[in-house]
Amino acid sequence: MTEVEGKSRIAIIGGGLVGALAACFFAKRGHQVVIYEYRSDLRMENSSGQSINLALSFRGREALRAVGLEDIVVKQYGTSMRGRMLHDKNGNLKEVLYDSVKGNCIYSISRRRLNIILLDAAEKYPKVQVNFNKKLVDADLEKGKMKFLNMKTGAMENADADLIIGADGAYSKVRKIMAKRSLFNCAQTYIEHGYVELSVPSGKNNEFAMNGKNLHIWPRGEFMMTSLPNEDHTFTGNLFAPFHVLEKLKTPVTLLRFYTEHFPDLLRLIGEQSLVQQFFEKEPQTLISIKCEPYHVGKTALIIGDAAHAMVPFYAQGMNTGFEDVLLLDELMECYNSDFAKILPKFSELRCDDGHAICDLAMYNYLEMRDLVTRKSFLVRKFVDKILYTFIPNSWIPLYSSVHFTRMSFRDCIAHKEWQDKVLRASLWCFGIFVVAILAISLSQSTI
Repeated sequence: MTEVEGKSRIAIIGGGLVGALAACFFAKRGHQVVIYEYRSDLRMENSSGQSINLALSFRGREALRAVGLEDIVVKQYGTSMRGRMLHDKNGNLKEVLYDSVKGNCIYSISRRRLNIILLDAAEKYPKVQVNFNKKLVDADLEKGKMKFLNMKTGAMENADADLIIGADGAYSKVRKIMAKRSLFNCAQTYIEHGYVELSVPSGKNNEFAMNGKNLHIWPRGEFMMTSLPNEDHTFTGNLFAPFHVLEKLKTPVTLLRFYTEHFPDLLRLIGEQSLVQQFFEKEPQTLISIKCEPYHVGKTALIIGDAAHAMVPFYAQGMNTGFEDVLLLDELMECYNSDFAKILPKFSELRCDDGHAICDLAMYNYLEMRDLVTRKSFLVRKFVDKILYTFIPNSWIPLYSSVHFTRMSFRDCIAHKEWQDKVLRASLWCFGIFVVAILAISLSQSTI
């Protein structure tokens, strides 16, 4: 990374995954960085909390590699997943590989573990300071002035910076402040589905109770269960269902009846008592999708990660997209010599449409995971994609591969898929016409 003479004071609001990673990138370029996190230091707490497991793929790995963290995340704490393992009601299994041609896989990792790695990495830079229990109350984004509430003392504290980075998640305070400005567009959508997190224990001899090389899915049309492997040989599972379904699961009896009917094999692994205890510990969580633009204010403020494009978790790209935001920002800093007056507008130009596109893809993938994966048409399409990808890998990249295993823009991923659909439809029509022509010729010859 090129060093620049003019160093800036960077305030990063949010010490989660994206904020901590951004601190590493800015500090590596010599900027002074202060992270403000409203929660206490999770490294001092024992509770892991409730969180959908993370799936790390190419975009996220590229960002981690740029600051020397890929190996520790992937090799020490990541659990590789080579494909989806589909479970039907009778316990029959079908594996659908993510990339049967090149063998690419994605990696399951604990959000807490990854956050700890990133915070530790950020604090190794002498120019990074992390302030916990500091909640942003207000900010003048153009002047770089901020007001924080000290969550421990109740005191109000002022701070300023040359650049404010909002990495404060789906319910971002920085975005809310930006929303008060003219020409800022923002839309949030709560889907009518929620989720409940469950833990699947390890099996005999502390081994995986199911195949540890897969993301497990129980597709049931309107709802589904998923399970991701952990480094301790347990699985983190989630029930995703419409709220009208979840509202019916109010007693142990109705819950056990539901799992006995729809997920009997999973019920045996979790155990009835454990399922009841875990399910009723917390209320079902909501899922939100956010689209907004632009992502910047002049040369003094920018939102990234979930603050800019929160998405439902079904394409496993929330974290990866946030990490790619940081990588793109760093590439622009290299290109424009850390001139934020040029960098921030360019970031919005390049990223806003992409943010909208991945939000749409994530919504679509929920339908695919809970329903389409069980249909023969889906499996036939996967087979065709595999054949064409094998023989013309540079021209025919399946949608899932382009999203997870390349840095192709999300807009281009969708455009490429639409082109593929047109090619297949045209080919099918041509084949149909050819068959009809052959039949017509055969019929005419037989009548002569």
